[in-house]
Amino acid sequence: MTTVDMDPELAKRLFFEGATIMILNMPEGTEFGMDYNSWQVGPLFQGVKMIPPGIHFIYYSSVCQRNADYTGPRTGFFLNVKQRDLLVLRWNPEKEEVDLTPAPKEETERMRANLQDLDKFLGPYPYGSLKKWISLTNMITETVMMKLQPENRYICAFAEVLPVEALKHTKDREEQNLPRYDTECKSYQEGLARLPVMKQKAGTEIRFTEIPKKMYPEGATPAEVTRHSMDLSYALVTLINTHYTSQPQGILGELQFAFVCFLIGNVYEAFEHWKQLLSLMCRSEDAVKTHEELYNSLISILYHQIGRAH
Repeated sequence: MTTVDMDPELAKRLFFEGATIMILNMPEGTEFGMDYNSWQVGPLFQGVKMIPPGIHFIYYSSVCQRNADYTGPRTGFFLNVKQRDLLVLRWNPEKEEVDLTPAPKEETERMRANLQDLDKFLGPYPYGSLKKWISLTNMITETVMMKLQPENRYICAFAEVLPVEALKHTKDREEQNLPRYDTECKSYQEGLARLPVMKQKAGTEIRFTEIPKKMYPEGATPAEVTRHSMDLSYALVTLINTHYTSQPQGILGELQFAFVCFLIGNVYEAFEHWKQLLSLMCRSEDAVKTHEELYNSLISILYHQIGRAH
């Protein structure tokens, strides 16, 4: 990790006041990133120091130990760190991922007592890009983060999928009148039909808010159906009242969460949700008048997102 040019007194204060995240035993050569920066792990790497409080996104791509040119898909997770936090995590070599189970309290306190001795193994948080990161995440609260992140907390570039029906044995396929795997396909369509139906593994999905499929209220007249199909304010307000009742601006946090998952986490499904959510908000003309503060913030969010996307 690169060094940071900083006043020595300021660096000393940030070392003790900022948070520290340690990730032990991460293999050399692994791509490791935090927020808007990424690096290649060196032989001495054990974590990041001087981290400012707030929401952060940590991500990595495992590297093939036999051929460093091959790396795995990007995986990441969100954290909300507090001042002087110390989080000790470990690399799981079997699963090739960071184990998100924190170290025991006794070990963590022992690490805290020796933090100055561990300084040379910790890279400094890159404060040069902090403003960029805040501009992309200033609406993401801990509540929004906890609501949206997968149950297992891992944000994966490629979804972990399982077949709806295993059909491991030939007899299983025969019972459903499906041909054997080793029989020749007579057409491309037949080949597609033989592929198993897949679904995302439970607990690994990002829990995005479902966009209403019905854009108009129950019992609406034909004229009202037409009006609500042109101006989606009813659907937007319904979504906000259902999922963000106490804090309407939480929907902007979700918009930012989806953008970060796509831009940095490489999750395409997050991009699709970002487009759907943005389309809903941009097609809600009446809501602009009733939620003026929300739309003022949306303009600022889009300004920064468009600026970071190219």
